[in-house]
Amino acid sequence: MPVTANARKGLTLQDSFNLQKVTWQTHAQQLTTVREAVFIAEQNVPVALEWDGLDETAQHLLTLSAAGEPIGCARLLGDGSVGRMAVMQPWRGLGVGSALLNAAITYYQQLGVHVITLSAQVHAIGFYEKFGFTACSEAYLDAGILHRDMQRIDI
Repeated sequence: MPVTANARKGLTLQDSFNLQKVTWQTHAQQLTTVREAVFIAEQNVPVALEWDGLDETAQHLLTLSAAGEPIGCARLLGDGSVGRMAVMQPWRGLGVGSALLNAAITYYQQLGVHVITLSAQVHAIGFYEKFGFTACSEAYLDAGILHRDMQRIDI
């Protein structure tokens, strides 16, 4: 049975999760749980920067563990932008991020959006490159974390 470093948390690749499209109005509590844990507590993103007023009009992706606990999320703005993608630490490396990104790409492809953009933390660039994204900016600081803009063009 393949296991990852997360085996110490009792999670393996066989652990399942569910991904769904949700709105802020119906799932704000679960989305907030993930983003507060990852961005605010773990990465020290200032609260004022995390809650930027764009959530209410965005489409959101939410992953829940088989037990119903929120474990990951992403925010999709109408302009082809993927943002606020986060996975709870015990679930990293188990396919949650890949499922979120694949769902975001599919969502935009179904809308006919040909250019998908995101702002990647520099340490995650290799992850996004596996999905066809390429860096299109120099590195810059956002909330004290080094980022680069990336895009995926589907023609």
